[in-house]
Amino acid sequence: MLYRKILAISIGLLFSTAITPLFAQDSPSKFEMKKDGDGDGVKNKRDKCPSTPPGVQVDGTGCPVDTDKDGVPDYMDKCPSIAGSSAMNGCQDKDKDGVSDPNDTCPDVPGDARFKGCPDSDGDGVQDSQDKCPNAAGLDRFQGCPDTDGDGVADANDKCPDTKKGVKTDANGCDADSDKDGVLDANDKCPATTAGTKVDAYGCPADTDGDGVADANDKCPGVVGVASNNGCPVAIKETPKRLQFATRRVMFESGNALLKTTSYPMLDEVANILKEYPDYNLRIGGHTDGLEKNPTTVSQSRADAVMAYLTGKGIADSRISISSYGKTRPAGSNANSTARTANRRVELDLYLR
Repeated sequence: MLYRKILAISIGLLFSTAITPLFAQDSPSKFEMKKDGDGDGVKNKRDKCPSTPPGVQVDGTGCPVDTDKDGVPDYMDKCPSIAGSSAMNGCQDKDKDGVSDPNDTCPDVPGDARFKGCPDSDGDGVQDSQDKCPNAAGLDRFQGCPDTDGDGVADANDKCPDTKKGVKTDANGCDADSDKDGVLDANDKCPATTAGTKVDAYGCPADTDGDGVADANDKCPGVVGVASNNGCPVAIKETPKRLQFATRRVMFESGNALLKTTSYPMLDEVANILKEYPDYNLRIGGHTDGLEKNPTTVSQSRADAVMAYLTGKGIADSRISISSYGKTRPAGSNANSTARTANRRVELDLYLR
């Protein structure tokens, strides 16, 4: 019996000796970890937040410190001394616009996050502080003001704010008249007409007589003509012959400017020709045989006499020009009376105005 007790004691000592070194092998840190799992200085059994991240300051319960008691721990709180909301990372949003006060340039007025919390009342993408028309949706290019008709001119400066879409406009927002001819570009078939050119209802150079030659280039704008003759009609071939015939038969009394009565039918023919061709003028050249004392004066008087006769027949004096040549351009010699008669003459010449 005594033997058994001694053996039991021996075994117990042996067990005790063998097991003691096992506890001795545990390091202090691991041991402590078992007591304070998150290493925040609060033992596990008292730690209400046993998984606090390393280095975070905690209170007596082992939970992260929340100075302003807003439910957002200080280490996560952007405003640790002012009670805020978790949505704002612990900060306040007084104007409830979704932008925290520290980041809100306009903290007392609800605004837009794009503009750091400042408002854009009309929602046009231009914040009110830069919007010249804050209550009317507009365009950035016009500092927030509208361009209702989309013509590129802001309504505030647009004298024609309802211009149809696609119509070219001027600086005032009205239908453009690029060539300033009085016909709007929208209706102008010739929008680049030279300044000052008379135009028709379509904005093209006017052609009053419809001969294909614009009035600006038409020397006879009221009469149908041809382009090769500057818009004037070409006198028929017989006309020069008629004038030559009349010229040879316009006679004067010797030494003076008195028309012979036989000249009247010839001058009537000249008047008729001028009436037929209103875009032509008449040039009268007076000549003498040189026997007069003042041949130049006489030749001038003879030309005047012809002009007086024609104006008496309804021809405007503005269509007649006179030149006096005296004896400087004889038709032939003065050898006999027939030759001298031929030299006492007027020459008639039609020309285009």
